[in-house]
Amino acid sequence: MSGGSGTTPGVIREFIGVDSPSARRAGSGGHPCQGIYYRGVGRKPKVAMIATHYQVDFSEHYLADYMATRGVGFLGWNTRFRGFESSFLLDHALVDIGVGVRWLREVQNVEAVVLLGNSGGGSLMAAYQAQAVDPHVTPMDGMRPAAGLGELEAADGYVASAAHPGRPEVLTAWMDGAVVDEADPVATDPDLDLFEGGNGPPYPADFVERYRAAQVARNHAITDWVEREFTRVRAAGFSDRPFTVHRTWADPRMVDPTIEPTKRPPNTCYAGQPARANRSARGIAAACTLRSWLGMWSLRHAQTSAEPHLARIDVPALVINAEQDTGVFPSDARRIHDALASTDRTLCAIDSDHYFTTPGARSEQADLIAKWIAKRFR
Repeated sequence: MSGGSGTTPGVIREFIGVDSPSARRAGSGGHPCQGIYYRGVGRKPKVAMIATHYQVDFSEHYLADYMATRGVGFLGWNTRFRGFESSFLLDHALVDIGVGVRWLREVQNVEAVVLLGNSGGGSLMAAYQAQAVDPHVTPMDGMRPAAGLGELEAADGYVASAAHPGRPEVLTAWMDGAVVDEADPVATDPDLDLFEGGNGPPYPADFVERYRAAQVARNHAITDWVEREFTRVRAAGFSDRPFTVHRTWADPRMVDPTIEPTKRPPNTCYAGQPARANRSARGIAAACTLRSWLGMWSLRHAQTSAEPHLARIDVPALVINAEQDTGVFPSDARRIHDALASTDRTLCAIDSDHYFTTPGARSEQADLIAKWIAKRFR
């Protein structure tokens, strides 16, 4: 561990690298659990947040300095799967998050821990809290549960910010329903082609209905193939195999702003213009294995959907929607809010994009969270 000043005046950053109950330090030197703890100079916060994602590096999360200057500790935390989503195992990731929660309590003597479920991390942090209060997460078929899975420490609060309702849900909402051959990125059903001018935008209601049904059918069809392929490769002595999911920037809402109207810019997604992004090599689920599809993306099998976990969360909860978001929409925020078991739950919105980059938005977001925390935990 090492300490030092960050780029924000008055904020101390401390790097943490530790083992996990189910993974040890790599031969090259890296620890499975890594992160940076932020606190104000001369402060010993009694309340701290922890933010983790399925595979995105959150150690330098954009909210960290903002929260530290408001007297709230912030642990930007990574599991062993940072950058390795194709190897993701939910039970092991939850154990790694538990290492961070325990570090806040035992090393920093934090009295209240608030989980920050940001973007894709919304369902992951919901899964952590739900497993801590009501163990229900199971390992992948043929694998033993991660050591420590039944011994997680529950947090005291939950914040979802610009959060997706789950990995299978966001992938299905974004995947191109016109794909007719998973082995051929070019093959397309013209009657369902989102980018064929004759179909829209604007898109008629019957087109959207058919398109949504095709997206769900595509997810299930991939699962059907994965199940068959898993049987085949295992019989040949293989443990797994990689594959690619093409064309995952094709949510009709990205192209047509009349569908669930918000303040978002039209014809935009996180990777730029949807028609172009959809034909690129970049996209969620682009790098999969058979096992990671079943554990992460499959509507039928994955335990990474938020709602079953949210139904077990009864601590105070705050849900923040970004009104200019091009990939998360008000219905997603409402879905998360309504699925929570907590009687103390708040839903609010900020006029900004997914990462709150518009002038003043991050300060507004941090003020909102800090006031919410102060009312409940300080």
